[in-house]
Amino acid sequence: MTYSPTIRRKRLSAALRQLRRDAGMTADEVARKIGWNPSKISRIESNEWRLPRVADVERLCEVYQASEQTRDALVTLARQARQRGWWEQYKDVLGDALPGLEAEATRILTYQPLLVPGLLQTPDYMRAVYRAGLVDEAEIDRRVQARMARQRILDREHPPLVLWAVIDEAALRKPVGGPAVMADQVHHLLEVSHRPTIRVQVLPDAVGAHAGMGGPIVILEYEADPSIVYVEHAGTGDLYLESPEDVAGYTVRYASVRAAALSVPDSIAYLQRMLEQLKGKEL
Repeated sequence: MTYSPTIRRKRLSAALRQLRRDAGMTADEVARKIGWNPSKISRIESNEWRLPRVADVERLCEVYQASEQTRDALVTLARQARQRGWWEQYKDVLGDALPGLEAEATRILTYQPLLVPGLLQTPDYMRAVYRAGLVDEAEIDRRVQARMARQRILDREHPPLVLWAVIDEAALRKPVGGPAVMADQVHHLLEVSHRPTIRVQVLPDAVGAHAGMGGPIVILEYEADPSIVYVEHAGTGDLYLESPEDVAGYTVRYASVRAAALSVPDSIAYLQRMLEQLKGKEL
C-alpha cells in the first residue's frame, strides 16, 4: 500500500484534535496537565509540525485516556508521518505539499486553462515552459527531473483510481516549444487517454464563458480523508483549501467545466486531428 507522510501527518493531527474534544478538554487544560506551552497543542492540531514525535503522541493518548487500539493506531501514524517522501530530495525546486498530497490521492480532478497538466506533460514540453520563465539550464534540468518523478504515481502498481484532466483548447493551441514538441505532447495525451485510470477532455473555445474562467482547478480526493483543493498562485504562494464549503464550491465548478467540455471520445478525435495538423507543420 502506497502512503504519503504528508497525508498521515494531516490524519494524525485531525485524530488528536478529535480525541481532545471527545475528552471534553481545552487545549490550555491539556497543556497545563502535560507541562507544555499551549501553542504546542495548537501546532499539533493545526498540522504545523514537521516530524511528529512518537513520545508526544503517546503522552497525549495517555491524557485523553485513549484505548490501546487507538494509541497503537496513532503511534503507527506518527511513525509513518516521520518517513521521508521522495520529494524531499527535490526541495530546492519542489515544495513538499503537492507531491505529498498527490501520493495518496485516489482521484485527481484537474482543469487547466493555459498549460497541459503537469502530470501529463512530456519532458520537452516541460523544458519549453521552464525556459519561458527565464530559468537557467541547470535549474531547468532539476525541475524536469522533479516533475517526472511526480508522474511516477501514474505508473506505479496502484496508481490513482482516476486522473481526470480537462484541458482548455487555448492551452493546446499554444505552440509551446514549436510544432515538434507539441506533436509529441499531443501524441502523449492520446496514449495516456487509453489507460483505464486516465480521462482527458478538451474544453473548446466555442463554449464561450464557462465556470473555469477563474483559473485552474485541482481537486484531490482520498479514500479515508477529506478532499483538498489545490490553488496555484505564482505571486502569493499556493493555497490548499480543506473546508467543506470551499471543496464543495470547487467541485461544483469542476463538474460544470467537465460537462461543458467535449466528451472523452470527441476529445480523442480532436487530439487526433490536432496531431495530424502538427505533423504537417513539421514537414
